[in-house]
Amino acid sequence: MNQTALAARMHDQRPVLISLAAVVGALVIGLVLVAAIGVSIPDAVAGFAEGAWGSPYALAASINRSLVFALVGLGFVLADRANLTNVGGEGQIAVGAIAATAVCLHGGVAGLPAGMSFVLPMLAACVVGGIWGGIVGVLKVKVGTNEVISSLMLSFIGVWLLYGSVQSEALLRQPMTSSSTLPESLEIPDPTKLPLLTGDAGMPLHIGLPIALVLAVLVAVVLHRTVFGLRLRAVGLNALAARKAGIAIAPSVIGVFFAAGALGGLAGSMMLQGEQYSLKAGFSSGYGFDGLVVGLLARGSVVGVLAGAVLFGFIRSGGINMEMVANVPSCLVLVIQGIIIVALAGSARWMTRKAGAR
Repeated sequence: MNQTALAARMHDQRPVLISLAAVVGALVIGLVLVAAIGVSIPDAVAGFAEGAWGSPYALAASINRSLVFALVGLGFVLADRANLTNVGGEGQIAVGAIAATAVCLHGGVAGLPAGMSFVLPMLAACVVGGIWGGIVGVLKVKVGTNEVISSLMLSFIGVWLLYGSVQSEALLRQPMTSSSTLPESLEIPDPTKLPLLTGDAGMPLHIGLPIALVLAVLVAVVLHRTVFGLRLRAVGLNALAARKAGIAIAPSVIGVFFAAGALGGLAGSMMLQGEQYSLKAGFSSGYGFDGLVVGLLARGSVVGVLAGAVLFGFIRSGGINMEMVANVPSCLVLVIQGIIIVALAGSARWMTRKAGAR
């Protein structure tokens, strides 16, 4: 390899190396904060590693969490191509989980053959999540409502709908046998749970992994190799010019929000059918907002979404265990996560300015 080719290759890898350096620097700052509150750094690091990848179960749990962030992030990237912002992942997860729970428990799907028992609840979650996202698109094109405000408000509505569903026996709450019965749904039947890729409950990595990877490839193809992706790009660059060129703005906007919502709804069904197995208050646990951050940091890149999702999935798992084992406060874990976000965003901004200065 000659020097010119080597220099070009190193230049292509600079964004990755700078991003990695930003993450490492943020983690060092996080360790300093851990030491400042009197927690042993070796104990904190050991607790994080054990929770993130220290056992087959922990590794599978981290990957499963990453899938949720990836799906929400992919929905964000789709909308971002049209210069639209979908911050409604939390609500889309919630309504998707409600739909999946209702079909699992009351849809009569448990006895269906050929995998339909777990596929149909996932499809129901996609449709309901898509409709929830589509509402944002309709409000945008019909009355000009800012999509950030409408999708955020719909998130709160979705979360409260989930809360109401598990509080009422007329909806999804399990029958109350005593005053100590928890406000949550019954556990979904075994046939509706996502099959494990390993076949081993000690490593519960489920079929959502290949599904998410296929969807990531599909989103990349849609964005870069289809007419719909080209239309989204045109709408994002200049909606007025796109309209004059004959592109139908309304179907594009509504369609992309429907697709983003469907991905969020699917994330909700994966959380239910692949991990939690019952619907309860606090079900979404901020996953939608973390997925939003993953989408923001990806800067329109599907590969960036997958990388960010893996990072956040392992941080979430490691942070939970670090709190339990090393007594690191959960608020400090969130602070460390925030430092990583700022470091990645700052490095991306710096690289953009450097590129513009050339």
